[in-house]
Amino acid sequence: MKFATWNVNGIRAREAQVAGWLAAERPDVACLQELKARPDQVPALLAAPADYWSFWHGSGPYSGVALLVRRDRAPSPPAFFHPPFDFESRIVAAEVAGVTCASVYVPNGGKDYAAKLRFLEALCGWAEERRAAGGSLLLGGDVNVARTDLDVYEKDRRPDVIGQRPDERALLERLLGAGLVDVQRTLHPGVPELYTWWPPWRNMRARNLGWRIDYLLASAPLAARARRCEAFRELGTSDHAPLVAELDEAVAPA
Repeated sequence: MKFATWNVNGIRAREAQVAGWLAAERPDVACLQELKARPDQVPALLAAPADYWSFWHGSGPYSGVALLVRRDRAPSPPAFFHPPFDFESRIVAAEVAGVTCASVYVPNGGKDYAAKLRFLEALCGWAEERRAAGGSLLLGGDVNVARTDLDVYEKDRRPDVIGQRPDERALLERLLGAGLVDVQRTLHPGVPELYTWWPPWRNMRARNLGWRIDYLLASAPLAARARRCEAFRELGTSDHAPLVAELDEAVAPA
């Protein structure tokens, strides 16, 4: 199974790039964020792609998320839904082959830091409830928190800066404590420069001076089947890179 996420920073600006990426990578589940478009503004090439069931959740020139599920992974349309803490079109989820998959876009926090913390707290509570009910989760998205200093290029490490503050990092760890695994970091422990976002100035992306703030999080039994998780820095013109994980299929008991 291939699970992917990409903050596209404007679906209309990145139409051809996203369509080409879907055709080349063929993820079973694709999570998109920062659409900056209403559903009726999503380009026709992507609004109803032939190989995918899709749900576009946006309300205008800000925020917005989408969830795309390959039709050969889900023969009938999934029941897409939004947890009750959704606001500003920041989360969409669906049950796919017994797993709850969700595309998540956590607020940056620059304009309303308290709203960011509330959203993270609610996301933690939702994950904890799903775990208590025995459900499996795959969460993909822009969490807007660098988990540790290793996830920020050295000269930009500042504990007072939003995205690196102790309280938001603690909430990210609480989310992981709800039975979720940071797939990329687990497969690459201690490896620096696994960045997924770069400031759009001074050639930062080409120099790979960025932050790791996009994640694929999986319930532990699913994460144990992960054999690859990587970001594609060279792909596209968004300020974020797509992140793709491959999970081996579960082996049926003999």
